[in-house]
This record gives sequence, C-alpha cells and structure tokens, in this order.
Amino acid sequence: MEDPKRVEEGFGQTPLGHEDDSNDKELEGDNKCDNGECFDNMAKENGSVATGELTGKEEAPLEKTKSKRVATLDAFRGLTIVMMILVDHAGIAYPALDHAAWEGCMLADFVMPFFLFIVGVAIALALKKVRKIKDAIYKITLRTLKLLFWGIVLQGGYSHALADNINLAYGVDMKLIRWCGILQRIALVYFVVALIETLTTKRRPLVLSPGHLSIFTAYRWQWIGGFIAFSFYMITTYSLYVPDWSFINHKEGKAYTVKCGMRGHLGPACNAVGYVDREILGINHLYKSPAWQHLKACTLSSPRSGPFREDAPGWCHANFEPEGLLSSISAILSGTIGIHYGHVLMHFKGHSQRLKQWVSMAIGLLVLAFLLHFSHAIPINKQLYTISYVCLTAGAAGVVFSGFYILIDVWGLRTPFLFLEWIGMNSMLIFVLGAQGILAAFINGWYYNKPDKTLVTWIQTHIFIDAWHSRNLGTLLYVIFAEITFYGVLAGILHKLGMYWKL
Repeated sequence: MEDPKRVEEGFGQTPLGHEDDSNDKELEGDNKCDNGECFDNMAKENGSVATGELTGKEEAPLEKTKSKRVATLDAFRGLTIVMMILVDHAGIAYPALDHAAWEGCMLADFVMPFFLFIVGVAIALALKKVRKIKDAIYKITLRTLKLLFWGIVLQGGYSHALADNINLAYGVDMKLIRWCGILQRIALVYFVVALIETLTTKRRPLVLSPGHLSIFTAYRWQWIGGFIAFSFYMITTYSLYVPDWSFINHKEGKAYTVKCGMRGHLGPACNAVGYVDREILGINHLYKSPAWQHLKACTLSSPRSGPFREDAPGWCHANFEPEGLLSSISAILSGTIGIHYGHVLMHFKGHSQRLKQWVSMAIGLLVLAFLLHFSHAIPINKQLYTISYVCLTAGAAGVVFSGFYILIDVWGLRTPFLFLEWIGMNSMLIFVLGAQGILAAFINGWYYNKPDKTLVTWIQTHIFIDAWHSRNLGTLLYVIFAEITFYGVLAGILHKLGMYWKL
C-alpha cells in the first residue's frame, strides 16, 4: 500500500480507487488517504450517494469510514501537466499556445494558476483532520524545503542539454543562477495556505449553518489570509516608487539604463514587481528570456521570438522574473480559491450542491476578471500576476474542475480520462521528465557524428516534420503523439506496477 503521507501540493501518485482503513494518527488524521485527495464515504446502506441539504441541526461527529480517491483531482492535475508539455514544446510553433507577451492571456498562462488551484484543493482534503499541529507544521516545512530544492535544481540553470544540443553543457555560474521558478512559487503558496489551514484546525465547523455563504464564514481565516496577501500586493504595486535603473546584458556585454521615476506603472519597464525582484534577488538572478521580448517594441518577429530591433528600448534586453517575489504574494490567492473548492467538497455531500457552489463562484470570478480588464482598471497580466489574472485563471480552473467532476465522478466516464489520471498520479515524475525535458536531454546526450543528430531530432524531423511538410504542424504533432502519448503510456505502466515518485 502506498505511503499516505505524501506532499499536498498537487503532485500525487496513488492507485485509483484506493481505500484507506489505516488508523494513522499523524498529519492527515484518521480519515485520510494519499495526498489528502479523498472524500468521506457518503453512501447510504444501499450504496447510493446522499443528496440531502446541509442544515444547522446538530449531527454526530463524522465517524471513521473508508475513503475513496477523487478521480477528478488526478485528471485535473494530469491535464495541467499535459498543458505544460504542450505549451513549452509546441509554443515555439504556435504563439497562441505560448505566454502572452505582456497583457492578455494565452494557453500557457493558465498552467501556473491551475497548479496552485490544485495545491489548494489537495491541502483542504489532506489537512481536514490535524491531531498534532507541531507535527503538521514540521511536515509542511520539510515539504516546502524539498520543493524549493528541486525548483532550484531543475530551473536554476544547471542543465542546458535540452536547450543547447550543440554544447551539451552542464553547470551554472552562481552569479547568474535563477532563484525563482515554478516549484518555488508552488512551495511558497503551499507553505502559506497549508500553515493557515493547520493553525485554524480547531476553528473548523463539523456542520455548516444554513445559507449559501456559510462555507465562506466557516473558513474566514483562510479568506482573511488571502485578503492580506491581496492588500499587500495592491498597496506595494501601486504605491512603491520605482527609480531609474541600469544593468549590464552579459550576452551582449553592453550596459543599459531605463528611465522610470514613477509609481503605479504596469508596463514592462517600470512596474513595482520587477523592481522588488531586482532589488532583493538581483537582476542577474532573474529569468533571462522573459515573454516581453516577443513584443513589437522589442522584435520585428512579434509575436514570435526573434532578434531585437535596432531601436528596441533598453528594458527589452533585461531579465525579468515571471515567478518573482511580489507576484508570488498575489499567487497566494489562487491557492486560497483552490482550498475553498476543497472545503466545498468536504462539507457538501450532494453533487448538485457542490456544483452550485463551484460554478457560481467560477462565473463570478470570470465576470470580475473581464470587468477589471476591459474597463482598463487592472489588465490581465500573467507576468505581474494581477488580480484580474487571478480571477480569470481561478474561474477557468473552477469551470474545468466542475466539468471533470460531472464527467468522471458523477457520470462515471472515467475511461476517456484514464491517461490524465495516470499522469496526475505520477505528476512529479512526468513534470521532471517531460515538462522540464530531463528525459529528452538525457537522450540528446547520445548522438551520431554531430551533437544535433540524436534520436529525438531524428524522430521529430523524419516522422513528423518531413511527413507533413510543415515544421509548425510537425512540431505540434510530435509533441502530442510522441511526447504526451509516450508519457501517458509510461505513467500507466508505472501505475500498474505501483511505482510512484514521492517527495
């Protein structure tokens, strides 16, 4: 049986339909199952699902019962991993799959907040019963440190084999190492949201009072934490003075100066998000290929990447961290909204009641996002992680999650989504091998005659690009049928063997 004490941040790996009879008294409490991705057995004696309304009447405390894994959460996590592989490896062929250069939202911009949404849902279920708060805090801290470590290893710049087949270089100059990244942001959001959930465990209700908003008041401290993060981000973004700044582009060996001297600016050059990262982390430790380089102001190849214009402003040549410090504070809201969806799953027993809560909130978030964006009050911007972006992506996550719940857990259409569930159950492994390209980098290390003649490039060129007489279409088909399909099969085989990667 798989060890139930796994990370709650969304990288789960346990067989479907797993039931837990253990009497563990640790982090997740009596009624836990792997990664917390379980819900109470709500069946009546005849096996049907209870659909009654929640009332304010006193009920007996929940007894320890068998729990079943939520297939929806696995499929949603698997979908997010698949999206990451698709946009990272096919975005160069189709810009609509890539990140928006600055304002707006493309497919790639949904990946990060979808991960954070999963973090929240999983934490709510994993920590629904906490017996020893000190032990829980210790485990939360340890898992946070593990995520930070793997984030720096994978995205700090140590391995260049996938991006540079010619040099096949490894190692990173500590003066240029990137400190932030995907797993680092997940670690921060996980730590804050899980800590609030743990420290407020004694304030949780067993039964909700009547009313549509009772779920919000019952978990007010989680929302207060999200509001504090929102307030800190908004105040800092719009009140922090951003002075002129200078930097040296190490690739070009040229110095640039950017004129600012303003507050509340949301453009690429003078925003507070970039200023905080430059001051605290140092500009050399930020992401070296920011999406803003695809803007028309920077390149004539826009919306694709290309050489800089001769008259490109200096900031086009600068580093910028899309997973930086201040924007990660805003990202806490994505985890807060996710944990709300997990709380709904815990407290509302009927499918209709859960969906009513989920869909209504998702629609409200989407409406708010569009109002903020199209009124030009706060534009949707992934690089800055604006509040309108939080609302848009969280609303979209809520819609997709609800859709998966209807198809998989309500209608029982599990088979078409099995490959997503398999990937979701071994998502950390697929994230490292596929999304971060470690497996492809390893294969690229074995070449014939020249470093650019590898099995990966041969398959991509001769089976896909040449066959379809189109580099763009061939690249897209290669990612779908060679990469994503391969990792789906691999995850399925590992699932059948009971092999999962735990942090």
